Amino acid sequence: MSKIVVVGDVAVDVVAQHAGPIVHGGDSRARISLTTGGAGANTAAWLAFCGASAVLVARVGDDLAGRQALEELTTAGVGCAFAFDTEANTACVVVLVDGDGQRSMLPDRGAGKRLSPDDLDPASLADATHLHVSGYVLLDASSRDAGLSMLAAAREAGLTTSVDPQSAGLITDPAEFVAALAGVDLLLPNADELAVLTGSRDPASAVGLLDVFGAVVVTTGPSGASWVDRSGTVSVPAAPGSCVDSTGAGDAFDAGLLSAWLGGWAAADSLRAGVRLGALAVGRVGAQPPVSAR
Repeated sequence: MSKIVVVGDVAVDVVAQHAGPIVHGGDSRARISLTTGGAGANTAAWLAFCGASAVLVARVGDDLAGRQALEELTTAGVGCAFAFDTEANTACVVVLVDGDGQRSMLPDRGAGKRLSPDDLDPASLADATHLHVSGYVLLDASSRDAGLSMLAAAREAGLTTSVDPQSAGLITDPAEFVAALAGVDLLLPNADELAVLTGSRDPASAVGLLDVFGAVVVTTGPSGASWVDRSGTVSVPAAPGSCVDSTGAGDAFDAGLLSAWLGGWAAADSLRAGVRLGALAVGRVGAQPPVSAR
């Protein structure tokens, strides 16, 4: 069984499902849920759901939210290598989910912004095979050095690596973002992020990134996903299902794809594993796997 180290945020997600438009300056009825979230925590939990050995490296506040996340993720089968910060709160994300299940997010990374290179214990890499980094770590100047340092340490230790860009709107300098990640084995953007990096939402445009990355895996929502490498492009359709809450769909996809690819599956089968998990994620409220099925 592959041991995968995930670097990323842990957060409290405040999920507000609203049926109609939000009334500016007024009241809009909503159904509110509090769940554990954060891209790193989501991916690690879905990896554990797939049967992988997942270790999550993250910085959380020395507070109730951080301790509750530790308990929940440990119960889910995730090994938690947390740094507890006494000067910042655990991250919190307000997630607005409309009647079509599409989400808009208002994140406060809290302690996650203070992630340090020292938060990775080199011993965590000793028996690992892969390191996955959430782009939120790299898109914030205060934690970017930590993410890049951890990627470098992983490569030096002989691990394969992957990065999910996470947010098209937060990539302010696409050329710098790509150059900083030279040598990463898998880049995992969605179509919007790909458009920022290449100028096109077409997965074929990912060919232009292959001088930097070993392969680029593009998710295209209801159209499915594509794997692009030097041997060509492989695409699969989306898995069937209804969308209740799109929060964390990409995190679940990453986990399904990585667990399959690291298990020796071919590109097409790895993509199918990813889209199946993504479909399962959007069919429920919150970004974490179903507890009853773990």
